[in-house]
Amino acid sequence: MLYLKTLIIIVQLLSALGVIGLVLLQHGKGADMGAAFGSGASGSLFGATGSANFLSRTTAILAAVFFITTLALTYLGSYKPQASAGLLGAAPAASAPAAGSGASVATPASAALATSAPGSDVPK
Repeated sequence: MLYLKTLIIIVQLLSALGVIGLVLLQHGKGADMGAAFGSGASGSLFGATGSANFLSRTTAILAAVFFITTLALTYLGSYKPQASAGLLGAAPAASAPAAGSGASVATPASAALATSAPGSDVPK
């Protein structure tokens, strides 16, 4: 389980850095006006509008990966396995005090009430 969490954290970190980088690479709405006056955007690797579509789609994919890994980490972080009740379905009983100690032996009903009382596990 630890390796799975580590892998998901690494994927989440890489997708977050990718989203940050791609958002910084994208041009704003005002950058299209500069292309009309010959800023050289048409000579790029993806063409005049190809880079915007490629960067937008890649950003959306990385954002979806980030969202999915966040949900997976939330689910794995909140997962707590249930304690087994044992073979017979009952919790194991506490051992009785030794017979030679002179202490009275508690009945099972009073032992159950003593252990289930609120605040019984708080040290005094």
